[in-house]
Amino acid sequence: MKNGKQSSQPEKGSSRILSLTVLFIALCGFSFYLGGMFCSERVKIEANDVTSTTTKAVASPMKPTVSPLQIKSVSFPECSSELQDYTPCTDPKRWKRYGVHRLSFLERHCPPVYEKNECLIPPPDGYKPPIRWPKSRDQCWYKNVPYDWINKQKSNQHWLKKEGDKFHFPGGGTMFPRGVSHYVDQMQDLIPEMKDGTVRTAIDTGCGVASWGGDLLDRGILTISLAPRDNHEAQVQFALERGIPAILGVISTQRLPFPSNSFDMAHCSRCLIPWTEFGGIYLLEIHRIVRPGGFWVLSGPPVNYNRRWRGWNTTMEDQKSDYNKLQSLLTSMCFKKYAQKDDIAVWQKLSDKSCYDKIAKNMEAYPPKCDDSIEPDSAWYTPLRPCVVAPTAKVKNSGLGSIPKWPERLNVAPERISDVHGGSACGLKHDDGKWKNRVKHYKKVLPALGTDKIRNVMDMNTVYGGFAAALVKDPVWVMNVVSSYSANTLPVVFDRGLIGTYHDWCEAFSTYPRTYDLLHLDSLFTLESHRCEMKYVLLEMDRILRPGGYVIMRESSYFMDAITMLAKGTRWNCRREETEYAVESEKILVCQKKLWFSSNQTS
Repeated sequence: MKNGKQSSQPEKGSSRILSLTVLFIALCGFSFYLGGMFCSERVKIEANDVTSTTTKAVASPMKPTVSPLQIKSVSFPECSSELQDYTPCTDPKRWKRYGVHRLSFLERHCPPVYEKNECLIPPPDGYKPPIRWPKSRDQCWYKNVPYDWINKQKSNQHWLKKEGDKFHFPGGGTMFPRGVSHYVDQMQDLIPEMKDGTVRTAIDTGCGVASWGGDLLDRGILTISLAPRDNHEAQVQFALERGIPAILGVISTQRLPFPSNSFDMAHCSRCLIPWTEFGGIYLLEIHRIVRPGGFWVLSGPPVNYNRRWRGWNTTMEDQKSDYNKLQSLLTSMCFKKYAQKDDIAVWQKLSDKSCYDKIAKNMEAYPPKCDDSIEPDSAWYTPLRPCVVAPTAKVKNSGLGSIPKWPERLNVAPERISDVHGGSACGLKHDDGKWKNRVKHYKKVLPALGTDKIRNVMDMNTVYGGFAAALVKDPVWVMNVVSSYSANTLPVVFDRGLIGTYHDWCEAFSTYPRTYDLLHLDSLFTLESHRCEMKYVLLEMDRILRPGGYVIMRESSYFMDAITMLAKGTRWNCRREETEYAVESEKILVCQKKLWFSSNQTS
C-alpha cells in the first residue's frame, strides 16, 4: 500500500531484498541437504559392524573416492644393545628426575616426543624362542632373562633356580616355603568361593615371579600380576616369559589403570607395601578396584605377628600395634574380617549399603565417603583419592554372589553395559557373534593361532572383549586394552570374567620388550592416527612383540599401504589378506617378527 492506495509496482529496494531472501533460503536448504548426505555417509564409514554394510559394499561397482594414504619408504636402525630391556615410561635412567616421595619415581613418566627412540630394540645375546606353554610355567631360557641378582637373592626361598642354560621355578615364595600349590590349597579352605567359579579375576600386588598367579590358572582364576620396574629383579618380565599375565605398575600417588569394582580378589604376600601409612591410601585403592563381596588376602607382616615377629626385625608390640591399625582402617572402609589361619588373613568388601551410609552421615569419619564429583572409573594418570568409593546400586548388582559364576558370566550381559552409550545385551550378543566369525577366519589366515605357538596375546583396542571371548578355549590369555580416550567399556570386560587395562597408544605400554606372542588391533589407526603418530605405534608394537611373534592388523584400506610400508621398516614379514567378507573398504595385514641380533653382539 502506498499513500493508502495499492501500488502497481514494488519498490526496487524491496524487490532486491526479496530476491536475496529467496536465494538465502534456497542455499540454506541445499546446504542442509548436502550435510544430511555427508553425515549419513560418515555414519556408514564409522560403523564398527562390517556385516551390516557387506551387501552394499559388494554390490556397489563404485571405487573408493579417497586415495589410500601413502608414505615414503622407511628403514628403522638398530638400537644400542644397552636398550635390550628398555621400558620407555619406567626407565631407571630417568628416575633421578622425579621425586622419591611414596616411590613416585617408579610410576609412569614417559619421554617427550623429542626424546623418543626411533630404533628397533635388539634381543639379548643368545636369545632363543621361548619355551612353549605349559612347560614355560616351570622353566625358561636363562639368556632370555639373564638376571643373576634375583637368582642369588631368592634361590634360598625357592623362587627360582638356575640349572644349566635354564631358570627353573619350583613354586616357592617368602610366605609359602612348602610350595605355592599348598599355599593356595590353604587359601581355598578359607575362601570356598575360589573353588566354584565365584572368584574369577584377581590381582597380585608385588607378585615376585608370579607363581601365585600361575598356580591359579589351573583353578580357573585369571590373575594380573603387578610389580614395578626395578634394576635387578625383573619380576614382570619373568612372569610374562613364563606365560603368566603381568603388567608393570606400583601403588604410589596415582590410581592403578583399572576401573572400580573390577577384581574378585586382591592378594599381597609380603609385598612390602606400607598399607597403614599415609592414612591408608593404598588400602583405599585396593577397596576401589575390588568388587563388592570381593576379597583382600594378606600373608606376611603383621598377620600372625605373635608367632612371626622375631623374623621381621621388630618387636611384638610394634607388630601388634600395626595389626590393630590395619584392622581399624579396613573396618572404616567397609571391609570385614572373613577368615584367618596361620599366616593367611582374609577380608571381604561389604556390599551392604548401611556401612557406606554411616560414613556419609558422620562428617568426622576418616576416610570420608567420596563425593559425586570423583569419577570412580577414572584411572589414567588420576591421583589417588583419600576417600571411600561407595558402590552404587548398579555396581552392587555386579558384586560377587550377584553376577553369574564362571564360565556362565562370560556370556551374560553385565548390568554395567547400560553405562556405555548404546550398550545393551543384544549388542553384546551381536558383538560376540561377530568376533567368533572373525576369529574363525583369523585361524585360516594364521594357523598358529589356537596352537601352543601363541600364548601371550594382546587385543590393543577392544570394546567388550569379544576377541578374547572367542579364544577362551584356546591355550592363550588375552590382555584387553581399552583406550583412555574411548568409551569406558573396561568394566564390562572385567564383569565378563576377562582382564585388561586402560592405555593411551600415543605412549609406551607398561611391559618389558619381547613379552607378547600376538598383537591384534581393529581399526586402531583409523581411530587414533589424528592423535598418535603411526611410526611410534609400530615401533612400540615391535618393542613388546617377541621374535617369531605375530601381528594381526585389521584396518581401513586407506591406511593399509602406509602401515605395510612402516611394517617393512621394522623387518617384519607381512602379507595382506581379505577379511571374512572380502570387502574393499577393509583389509587384514598379517605379519611375523624376525629373530635378529644386534650387529654389536657376538651372535
